[in-house]
Amino acid sequence: MEWQPEPESLKQLIQLFNSTQTADNVVQQQNNQRLEELRKVPDFINYLLFVLVVMKEENSMVRAVAGLLLKNNVRQEFVNIPPHVLDYVKRKSIDAIGDPDTLVRHTLGTVIATIVALGKIRNWPEILPRLMQLLDSSEYAVVEGAWDILRKICEECDHELEEPMDDGTRPLNVMIPKFLTFFSSESPALREYAISTTTLFVGQRSECMQPMIDTFVVELFKRANDDNADVLKAVCKAVVALVETRPDKLMPELENVVNYMIHTTQHDDPEIAMEACEFWLSFCEQEELVESLKPFLGRVIPTLMRGMVYSEEDLLLLDNDDDNAVVPDLDQDIKPRHHRARTHEHHQAEGGAGSSNGEGEDDDDDDDDDDYFSDDDDEDVYAEWNLRKCSAASLDVMSSAFGDQILEFVLPVLREELESEDWRVKEAGILALGAIADGCMSGMEPHLPTLLPFLIRWFKDEKALVRSIACWSASRYGKWAIFGSEPNTMKVYFEPLLGGLLETMMDNNKRVQEAACSAFATIEEDAGLYMVAYIQPVLETLVRAFGLYQRKNLIILYDAVGTLAEAVGPELNQPQYVQMLMPPIIERWNNLQADDQHMFPIFECLSATALALGPGFKPYAEHIYERSVQIIAETLQMCQQASQDMSIEAPNKDLVIVALDLISAIVQALGEDSQPLVAQHNSFALQLVGMCMVDPEADVRQSTFALLGDLAMHCFPLLLPQLDGIMQQLIPQIDRNFSHLNVCNNAAWSVGEVALKAGEEHMKSYVNPLLERLVPLLNNENTQLTLAENAAITIGRMGLVCPSAVAPHLDAFAQRWCIVLAPVKDNEEKASAFRGMMTMIGTNPQGISKAFLFFCQAALNWQTPDHVLLDMFVQTFAGLKQLAGSEWESSLSMLDPQSRQALSDRFNA
Repeated sequence: MEWQPEPESLKQLIQLFNSTQTADNVVQQQNNQRLEELRKVPDFINYLLFVLVVMKEENSMVRAVAGLLLKNNVRQEFVNIPPHVLDYVKRKSIDAIGDPDTLVRHTLGTVIATIVALGKIRNWPEILPRLMQLLDSSEYAVVEGAWDILRKICEECDHELEEPMDDGTRPLNVMIPKFLTFFSSESPALREYAISTTTLFVGQRSECMQPMIDTFVVELFKRANDDNADVLKAVCKAVVALVETRPDKLMPELENVVNYMIHTTQHDDPEIAMEACEFWLSFCEQEELVESLKPFLGRVIPTLMRGMVYSEEDLLLLDNDDDNAVVPDLDQDIKPRHHRARTHEHHQAEGGAGSSNGEGEDDDDDDDDDDYFSDDDDEDVYAEWNLRKCSAASLDVMSSAFGDQILEFVLPVLREELESEDWRVKEAGILALGAIADGCMSGMEPHLPTLLPFLIRWFKDEKALVRSIACWSASRYGKWAIFGSEPNTMKVYFEPLLGGLLETMMDNNKRVQEAACSAFATIEEDAGLYMVAYIQPVLETLVRAFGLYQRKNLIILYDAVGTLAEAVGPELNQPQYVQMLMPPIIERWNNLQADDQHMFPIFECLSATALALGPGFKPYAEHIYERSVQIIAETLQMCQQASQDMSIEAPNKDLVIVALDLISAIVQALGEDSQPLVAQHNSFALQLVGMCMVDPEADVRQSTFALLGDLAMHCFPLLLPQLDGIMQQLIPQIDRNFSHLNVCNNAAWSVGEVALKAGEEHMKSYVNPLLERLVPLLNNENTQLTLAENAAITIGRMGLVCPSAVAPHLDAFAQRWCIVLAPVKDNEEKASAFRGMMTMIGTNPQGISKAFLFFCQAALNWQTPDHVLLDMFVQTFAGLKQLAGSEWESSLSMLDPQSRQALSDRFNA
């Protein structure tokens, strides 16, 4: 007998669902408690399904609530659902696919797709054939319901649909031909479903899609002039997918495709126009295609520039010229912020291979595309990608692809827009001017002496949106104002730019403040030490801004302070500068609670400031250090409590990371003078470091090992009693499998710092287990460059301290060691590693024989070795020459004449 609900329980459940629509928080909490209790009832899922598919007399919201709870229960408890209950759900769900209510139908579709995704298609073999059969139904609700489920399954199970079923057939081989027939359906919704779903498999380069790609293209372009907006958007997305995965299918008809996309990019519907605009962005990112766009630039570029004009809808949200600087920000106005844990890295000498940051070939300009739009991110709803942003990004990518070639098409439109009486058109021109800065800098240089003063003048425009975009655009030309070829460029161009931005930072409109402060941070980073001459007026403005800015813009202000500290470094450590800058920062530091979103940027700001001030930070160090240790301790304690009690929300571990990084900065800033500070809390602080070394979160361990290296450099006597325990935790983190790249990187670096301070007596017992990990990392050509450099330096340092233990292994790593460290810029870490290498060569000269030529090149790559290192090079080559005897000239014969002469001149070799 089929399951039936108990009437009274069903009645109570319906009452509960009806009450979920109340706004009363107390009632909501009571409902949630009751639902948690009901979830423990064995047949609760059956009740939910019954309400969803059987009780058609109930209103759709009640049924949909039941369906959403059913989906959530299935997702959370799938492995625990009894087979007979799951079978009941499957059977009843299939029977209800054509429910006349759209909300209920789509909620049911989500339930079915969730079951398929979690349970796998092969464990519900009848579902796909049944859905495909229902596509032929004469009832629209049935067909639409089946399609809704199919598209959800395709999104969730795309890879499984490629795999053969038990009968050997691949589901997509049956599904895609059927989908293609719906491209011409009479229903716009079904046409959109069919195009969007099939496009998924185009974008994923599905094997099953390839034999049908020609049919896809033919059927797709039959819908090119569809009268439904959703269908047109789907067509544009499909064309973009073809550009990215099968451009060969578009190239024979490229002119027609380009004409169509130009036309559609100008569509009256901004959403359709935006989807079409994505075509240009994707096309220009395909290096092998981009040249074929050249004949069309004269039409494409003006189209993109027109697309940058704010729409009326945009302005309803953004056009606010109010003097709102005194209006407090709401918490929801401030976006969550995440801290990037510190990675220890080296810089390549000019002409070298280049160093990488973080997890790979990363750099600080990754966010440039977003920088156009800092002026309009105030509204959450407008943080979305739109036609204006897409047009600007496309022009940027196009300028990078074609360089100055696009200026013949840009400049006439730009001149017209910048002279326009319509402020929206002028604003779009200013945006375009900034968008082409990177790609067309050389071609724009003759125009900049005229244009940059105009941009600075627009900092005072009556429209806030013009002022803000002018700040951003001007900052894109900051490098020219600093390093340009014009005479007296700093005086004539940079100083007005800097002065204009500093003045605009005090604007009474918060959006303009944000744009000006961000632009200032960009140019101070570009200027570097050139900012030294302007520290006084800059600090005066920053201090005034601390008194004016609301919460959101204070975050950008902290960044600007930190960037200034990084730019000018120790030049900031003047008593008058310290007395201006530190009090407002310390005041805010003292007033912030640990869970305040401002803690992250103020931690980062203080870290940069501490490193710049060095010993000048000492008066503030103790209080900041103690609070940082306290925050780490409290956060770790709360994490432990949360792991034991599910009702406690776990705190953000980023607090631990920023606190560790700030302590690192304080230790670096004070050097050995930090020892008394650390010693006050030594046992407690090192206990926390020990806990963080084994924290499950990789970023915490990463920052911990960075701190450990700094403590080894400056506070080693405090570490020595704990050295054995530290090394037991440290060595396993040097992971040959790259499980956590940056953790491994910082661990490898910190071992080198420990080795230098520990000396042979305390280090020798760890040499072999460390070499077992470091040498394979170094010799693996797939090892990320920064990690390979740190591994090489640490091996060299261990060789300096324990030559008798490391030198016997020299031939196992010498060649790769020289290749990795040769291009690294001269610095003390590299010097200590080379001193170690030459100490090992002195101990085991045969170990360098196979890598002799590589060692010669690495030696010649030194630009200015200090006298100790230079003497070691001379002695090392003299020793090798004496050992080689008559073979010496033969050894050198493999070098080119220029290198041989350089060895003779520099090292008497």
